[in-house]
Parts: sequence; C-alpha cells; structure tokens
Amino acid sequence: MLDFSAYVSLFAAALGAATILPMQSEPVLVGLLLTGKFSVAALLAVASVGNTLGSIVNWFLGCGIERFRDRRWFPVGEKALERSSRWYRKYGKWTLLLSWMPLFGDALTVVAGVLREPLLPFTILVFIAKTGRYVVLTLVTLQFFG
Repeated sequence: MLDFSAYVSLFAAALGAATILPMQSEPVLVGLLLTGKFSVAALLAVASVGNTLGSIVNWFLGCGIERFRDRRWFPVGEKALERSSRWYRKYGKWTLLLSWMPLFGDALTVVAGVLREPLLPFTILVFIAKTGRYVVLTLVTLQFFG
C-alpha cells in the first residue's frame, strides 16, 4: 500500500508542477529514486504521464483564456502571455520541446491552447520534453547518488 501511495504522490506532484500551480515534482522523484525501493522505469512513467497531463490542463486553460484573461487571479500575466505568443508564432509547435523549462514552459503550454495547437501533436511533443527532463534528472541522480 505504501508503494502505491508513493507512486500516487509522484503523479500528483508531477501533474500539479506542470500546471500553473507553484509546485515541484523533481524533489519527489529524486527522493523516491534514492530509496532504491521503486522501479526506475515505473517512476519515470508515472512522472512523465502526470507532468504531460498537467500540461494538457494548461492547454485546455489556454483554449478558454479569453474568458478569464482579465481576472486578477489568472496566473499568466499579459506581458508573459504576449511574449510567449510571439515566440510560439515565430517558432511554432517545436517550442513545445522547451515545455520542460520552469515557468516559461508552463506559459508555452497555455499559449499552445490559446493558439489552438492540435492536441495530438501538442501531447506528443510535450511528452517527449517532459520525459527527457525526467530521464536526465534520473541519470544524474543515479550517477551521483545511486
């Protein structure tokens, strides 16, 4: 039961970290890796799927942004949104390979929804980016601490 809870916690942290919530999933993944009790492949899969689903939440948020754009609580500022939109228009869907980056990456996933990037290519590119980040983090963690 404890193993299941660890995977659920990692999934929730990864999902939340990819959304506009101020969360981080990397410490959770590193902590679980360092215990040596969990399958590395399973941890990577759970973190990657959770983080990708969080970005899909952002995509849907971006699709409906016009309704909420002027709300005080909306987490993406007008300047950041415009800057990300310009970047996205200039470089296209390939910018989603940068969706792993803190702060900027979350804004890109929202902008992809605003600009109506088709969901399937969005999901594939974001999954590649998010998984790549977790693979690098895992390799570094296991190399230095494992």
